[in-house]
Amino acid sequence: MQTIPKQAYTVEFKEQAIKRVKDGKTVGAVAKEMGLVEQTLRNGVKAFHAGKLDGPGTRKVTPAEMELSRLRAENRRLKREVEILKKATADFARDAL
Repeated sequence: MQTIPKQAYTVEFKEQAIKRVKDGKTVGAVAKEMGLVEQTLRNGVKAFHAGKLDGPGTRKVTPAEMELSRLRAENRRLKREVEILKKATADFARDAL
């Protein structure tokens, strides 16, 4: 007999499903809509209320780590913008000649 691998869901997916349940939809309706087993969703809602909703391999992130991650993302975005502006400036200079 072949075993079915356990499905792993992201924390964001779980939070989205739980939010729909909290907004007034029934667990059965949300489970069917999102392709979940009802008991899995019930367990997720229970874990959310207990403050234990974690994904596989997740760990607690400190505010300093969150800020560092945000700053790194902003730095990457700004570097991309600078590259775009350099290319645009070169194109305009070439067209002006």
